[in-house]
Amino acid sequence: MKVTQHIENAIQQKKPTFSVEILPPTKGNNIQHIFDTLDPLVEFNPAFIDVTYHREEFVYKKHPNGLLERKSVRKRPGTVAICAAIQNHYKVDAIPHIICGGFDKEDTENALIELNFLGIDNLLVLRGDPVKSESTFMAEPNGHRYASELLEQIANLNKGKYLDDELENSSKTDFCIGVAGYPEKHFEAPNLNIDLNYLKKKVDLGAEYIVTQMFFDNKRFFDFVDKCRKIGIEVPIIPGLKPITTQSQITALPKTFHVDLPDELADELVKAKDNKEVKEIGTEWTINQSKELIENGIPLIHYYTMSKSDVVVRVLRGVM
Repeated sequence: MKVTQHIENAIQQKKPTFSVEILPPTKGNNIQHIFDTLDPLVEFNPAFIDVTYHREEFVYKKHPNGLLERKSVRKRPGTVAICAAIQNHYKVDAIPHIICGGFDKEDTENALIELNFLGIDNLLVLRGDPVKSESTFMAEPNGHRYASELLEQIANLNKGKYLDDELENSSKTDFCIGVAGYPEKHFEAPNLNIDLNYLKKKVDLGAEYIVTQMFFDNKRFFDFVDKCRKIGIEVPIIPGLKPITTQSQITALPKTFHVDLPDELADELVKAKDNKEVKEIGTEWTINQSKELIENGIPLIHYYTMSKSDVVVRVLRGVM
């Protein structure tokens, strides 16, 4: 089922629902790691499960002769296979992240064909982050520099337009395409208005839903939705939430994801004695955020689990 259908069903049934995002396990672990994370969450009947994609990183290996060899390593492989396993095991829609980095257009098309064969109906299209050795994002040769370019290729496949324009009687795909939205703007955008115009371009190209970056102040989300609607973005906008669970996240999350913590939350967190107390504060804050969003008519909330389900389970018990 498509994400848009899940949202419409929740609205019609007047029963809010949720989705979660997980990370592929690091290389060397098996699929049971994923199932152990998801088993407690699936009991609450998620609408869908997102699986992130992690591009390769470059590492340098020193040889006995003193020379350095650069080697590409993907620490979290398996996104496509994990999505297939989730759908087979749980009968829940799985959504792979599709990114620009690490793929050229041919690679992308082949991956999309495989996803289509697997019966995966939904995608979340992202540019992706630069590798650690890059100061800015670098596209692959004959790849995509922007998420909008990647989205356009997928939209073309939905029209039956492949890279080889000599194909005859080519089949159309039917992907429901999602994109990311940033209530506090993407950190590379000059300002929020320019970021919103770029988001509208992606919707105009065929994006059917938006999932936001994590935020901790619901007013930021409501203001973001209002601004989107004023410039003609009418697709569903799904709020993304992440409970803060450790003292290190108090500074790491704002630094990594370029988000602000409200004064009330920050004041409580910095006074916390240990991680246990931080987790309690963060969990309760996310529960209250979720309740307010639902009271204001939001039909679906997306939770970033970081592949740890215990806190999100507590949130769901307090909300759903």
